[in-house]
Amino acid sequence: MSEYLPKEVRQGLEAARKRSRAKKSRLRVQVGDQTFTILRYWDEGFAIDADEGPQLRGLVDVYDGARHMSQCLIVASEEDAGEMVYEFKRETIAADRAPLDYERAEHAPVALIGR
Repeated sequence: MSEYLPKEVRQGLEAARKRSRAKKSRLRVQVGDQTFTILRYWDEGFAIDADEGPQLRGLVDVYDGARHMSQCLIVASEEDAGEMVYEFKRETIAADRAPLDYERAEHAPVALIGR
């Protein structure tokens, strides 16, 4: 059906689709002081609007709203249908507390009963 539509109408529909996806998405990638909206996100990478940002490379932070999700080392993969696709070389999940340096016992007693 899209081949029957005039070129301007198809471009308008695609632009509206991009704006709709960008409004729905809470995910964003931050590089220094620049922030870009993530249109699609999967285990091996993510995609942003190709017109919105430059080709990113290196260390970036991924946020879901205000929550820091992960810190990633990325490389630009390809441009596909107006989206710039990036792949993770490394993804480190962000934690809200420092890692433990000991094993926490699952069924340890809470308190000892005295005599």
